[in-house]
Amino acid sequence: MRVYAHALRGHVSHYRDRNGLKADTIIHPPTDEWAAIAVKLRLYHKDEGAKNLLALKEKIDTDNMHSPSFLMVVTASEYAYLRNDGVYVVPLGCLRA
Repeated sequence: MRVYAHALRGHVSHYRDRNGLKADTIIHPPTDEWAAIAVKLRLYHKDEGAKNLLALKEKIDTDNMHSPSFLMVVTASEYAYLRNDGVYVVPLGCLRA
């Protein structure tokens, strides 16, 4: 993820709060935009990753910060698709520099 962020002249971070809500990667391009990514290498955990990302999105105070440009769960296999809740599911193999 860092390679993609650096290509955009941005940086990466992560998010975790005291309640266990987390995003493995937050991509910050040089604009006010951002994106949250969960890495769930076991396919049956992808719903958990999407649930966490959507909960994080709901916590955002949109008066002070933009909503994420996208939410994505990275998996070990399967095909890429957009879930009905707006979260992208993308196999790790699709992320090539």
